Amino acid sequence: MTKNYNYLRSAMRLPEYGRHIHEMVDYLKTLDDRQVRNRQARAVIAVMGNLNSQLRDNADFHHKLWDHLFIMADFDLDVDSPYPTPSPQSLSPEPKQLHYTKSHVRQKHYGKYIPRMIQALERSQDKGAVEQAVGNIAKYMRSKSFEYNQEHPDNSVIIRDIKNMSESAIEMNETALNNIKSDYIQHSFVQQKKNGRQNFAQKNAKNGKNNQNRHRGRYGRKAPQ
Repeated sequence: MTKNYNYLRSAMRLPEYGRHIHEMVDYLKTLDDRQVRNRQARAVIAVMGNLNSQLRDNADFHHKLWDHLFIMADFDLDVDSPYPTPSPQSLSPEPKQLHYTKSHVRQKHYGKYIPRMIQALERSQDKGAVEQAVGNIAKYMRSKSFEYNQEHPDNSVIIRDIKNMSESAIEMNETALNNIKSDYIQHSFVQQKKNGRQNFAQKNAKNGKNNQNRHRGRYGRKAPQ
């Protein structure tokens, strides 16, 4: 008696159909008569449909069954299918390669759009609009520099960076930069975080004192340090 162990069997390409359906598909390959093979293939499709009766309402239900038949046959089954014969490439297409930009960002805390915005302002003829836009950009640069370095940047640094990015086409004096309102959103966040730590420390000290008093009242002596 020949024993048939699972580890000796071929791998099931679609385990949800079970071993018997795979054996039926393998049997189809052994049939030499094409008419008989087509008739038996349609019978296998009917059995596969009964196993997935909950999917009968789908519009492409039969199309999926025929695709599954060819998958279980390892795409090596010569039968007349009512649908185009699939191929491994059509069912598992290779993803297209993504092309990443290779532009070098000199100052990463500003990003790549700040230099582009400053270079775009060089072509503008409206000086008033340029001054207003440069002021907003400088305020944003100060904010991003604070996020990156965790300290307030010097105005001379912002002026120098704007000049370098525009290749000396845009110059901004320190007086104009000082007149811009400094909005450091992160400053309030840091202050809230600092206050939170103080409140946490005070709460822990209060809880420790209450625990000492509770221990003293229970045992009539001071709690061991």
